[in-house]
Amino acid sequence: MLMNLTDVFTSEGKDRRETLCYQPEEFSYMGNCYRICEKSPITMNFTNIGIGKVLVQGNIKVVLEIPCDRCLQDVRTPLEIAFGQEVLSPEAGGQADNQDGQAFMQGYGLDTEAFINGEILINMPVKILCKPDCKGICKKCGHNLNQGDCGCDTFVPDPRMAAIKDIFNASKEV
Repeated sequence: MLMNLTDVFTSEGKDRRETLCYQPEEFSYMGNCYRICEKSPITMNFTNIGIGKVLVQGNIKVVLEIPCDRCLQDVRTPLEIAFGQEVLSPEAGGQADNQDGQAFMQGYGLDTEAFINGEILINMPVKILCKPDCKGICKKCGHNLNQGDCGCDTFVPDPRMAAIKDIFNASKEV
């Protein structure tokens, strides 16, 4: 949704409040799509803070379904994001900055979906776990180890002992 901010950019001290709904059903990042389970209306404040500058503030509450980094089971991840960012009008250099972090500005219009997607991306947790002691998946068969043992042989020889193993193998050949 493109929101026209011409009135806020051109009137010094102008303040405007808008409530809008975040429309997407999923959030995409680097080829991965995460389902949006819950979302609440977003209240955004636009305040002129100088010639060609507007401060955009607001809050976002969404719940994303993201796979656990160890076992790949979907985890409901709530995000409560408070944001505040200064945007520039085209005359104040906003068009030149589009490549440097203001791609959500199109002239005097703010692409609210691109802006909110950027805020969600910045605030996504680095590591998602279904539980702190998640055991992950078996390296051999792919079984979720949180649901029980799979029975695969989990012995991993110490690589530092490989030279000694070679000596024993050589002595057996004699």
